[in-house]
Amino acid sequence: MEFFRRSGFGIARGLCLQGVALFCLAGWGLAAERFTVHENESGGVTVSLEGQPFMTYVIDQGNKPFLWPVIGPDGKEMTRAYPMKKVPGEATDHLHHRGVCFGHQRINETDSWHERESWGAKAKANQLAFIGSIRHDRYRTLAGGATAVIDSLATMLSPTNEPVLAIEQRLTCAVQGEHRVIDIALDLVAAHGPATIEDFKDAGLSIRVPESIRVDAKQGGEIVNSLGDRNAAAWAKRAVWVDYHGPIDGQTYGIAFMSHPSTFRHPSPWHVRTYGLFTANPFGLKSLGLQEESAAITLDSGERVALRYRLLFHRGNEQEADIEGAFAVYADERLAEPGAANDSADR
Repeated sequence: MEFFRRSGFGIARGLCLQGVALFCLAGWGLAAERFTVHENESGGVTVSLEGQPFMTYVIDQGNKPFLWPVIGPDGKEMTRAYPMKKVPGEATDHLHHRGVCFGHQRINETDSWHERESWGAKAKANQLAFIGSIRHDRYRTLAGGATAVIDSLATMLSPTNEPVLAIEQRLTCAVQGEHRVIDIALDLVAAHGPATIEDFKDAGLSIRVPESIRVDAKQGGEIVNSLGDRNAAAWAKRAVWVDYHGPIDGQTYGIAFMSHPSTFRHPSPWHVRTYGLFTANPFGLKSLGLQEESAAITLDSGERVALRYRLLFHRGNEQEADIEGAFAVYADERLAEPGAANDSADR
């Protein structure tokens, strides 16, 4: 069984020059970029960069926490708005694909991927019977500065609201040159007894891409992975990164999704679809056609699976943004773990 071995988190403290606090985080190449982080009226978290929106962590909609909106370079929205907001011309399929989120179709007979409204009037009793939720419990760290950090605890709940497992998550937002970055460190912890994580296609960490860059919109959107597979050929392939890019307001922007070498079952298989779903799924190896036997695992009490991914939002295509080079930098980094002391941001 594969599990993440915890490593330290090396951070270089910044210097104070002429009364202006400058921070430098090793590997990020940051200087005076300033993040602010605050809990909003709905209990979620709003992250701003130099006073402008960067992302919002939402906990009061759907059946699990998610990020929406996420703002990329030049102020462009990098996630679909539906179902949080209806935008003319935007696809309205799969309402459970909310922004950036984690879900799994079956852990201990619980489905946190779908929502009760996912199938509409066509819902079947045997589908609804498994629908559970992920409940946000509390924040351990909310911090701004050279980076923004949201460190939180959540609980996956069964259809009868019994705890299934704990979710420890640390989100770290940063700027790397022209790129905007969100690092996601997410641990699934068997804190309430053994947890069986089944082999399903619909499982993992996802982002639903903007309407105009999805391949099926036929506006020039493209998927490419680190192996050179493109569009539909990239589905279910294991790769260290996948890039989904296309036009937004007449210019090319993209989302690079990276699998860190320390993540569970690296390199991740990718449940990435031409209609706009973009998911890192290390759980469904049989369901994705990668092997004949089930890849289901059972965590004993106290055991955990650690997922480590980076979302990098960029201008241009994967070559213009040098995603291969950006991955090499990421692969070399020692990552902050959920619950780690926050040395990179103001207290």
